[in-house]
Amino acid sequence: MSRSSQPAGAPPARRATLRTARHAAGVVAAVAALIGATTAASAAPAPAPAAGRSAAEVHYVALGDSFSSGLGIPEQTDPLCGRSSADYPTLVAQALGAATFTDVTCAGAETRHMTAPQDTVPPQLDALRPDTTLVTLGIGGNDLDLTGVITRCVLLGYLAPHGAPCKGSYTLFGTDEIGSRIEATAPRVEAVLDEIHVRSPHARVLVVGYPAIFPDDGTACRETVALAEGDFPWLRDKAKQLNTTLARQAVLNDASYVDTYGPSVGHDVCRPAGVRWIEPEDTAAAAGFHPNAAGHRSTADAVLAALTR
Repeated sequence: MSRSSQPAGAPPARRATLRTARHAAGVVAAVAALIGATTAASAAPAPAPAAGRSAAEVHYVALGDSFSSGLGIPEQTDPLCGRSSADYPTLVAQALGAATFTDVTCAGAETRHMTAPQDTVPPQLDALRPDTTLVTLGIGGNDLDLTGVITRCVLLGYLAPHGAPCKGSYTLFGTDEIGSRIEATAPRVEAVLDEIHVRSPHARVLVVGYPAIFPDDGTACRETVALAEGDFPWLRDKAKQLNTTLARQAVLNDASYVDTYGPSVGHDVCRPAGVRWIEPEDTAAAAGFHPNAAGHRSTADAVLAALTR
């Protein structure tokens, strides 16, 4: 059932039931089609206005974390949130000729910061309005403490460069700590999407996935990133698991998923400057383990392409 046919004041449980009835049968096929693409990025076709509206009617709000804000990419327009004038939301707004554009993406944001303050930064969902017509949401990585995970993996890589010591540290006694964190993030993303629909019932909502940080083929580049050899493919698999979860939540909650992983394969942190879209450390191009300007251009292309479907 579409959002337009759901009562705006319906209880959350009823909205969830209606969404599930509509989408559950096709979710596996939809997620499979969205995840794991490895084709190279190509030029996106000229975008159709969001939700079939003319460009003058597009009212766009961008939500998300540092992978959406453009942390470290010149020019930083909001140092507090690590927001760049070259982040993909800005590129999308420019391409669409949006009538209004509000970018509240902020480095360090978790799902809880969509409805609660992030230190002195107001809740991101406060930027939504009833007349908002387009929303992009890039969130979830900080709920896993992705920075802490990579930091631990680098430290263990120095101590034990062979094998997969970081994977071992997160899977003691047969557990899968990161997998559990990803599972716990799913209902939080669902709650955020539900609240977006309540606040902006006419908006088209796009959930933007995460790009390929590490090589998709599982190869190591210890000369560039001091991870243990076996932790490269493990971290790749965890990134894919997170993206699969985000895609599933998009399908189940009246949103579209934007695959940024597929187009970014071959442009990971192990590639040389000029080829990579993820920086291996803090550079003039971007923050370490974050997309540079080329990565954001690719994501913008993926978002614009999604708007034509």
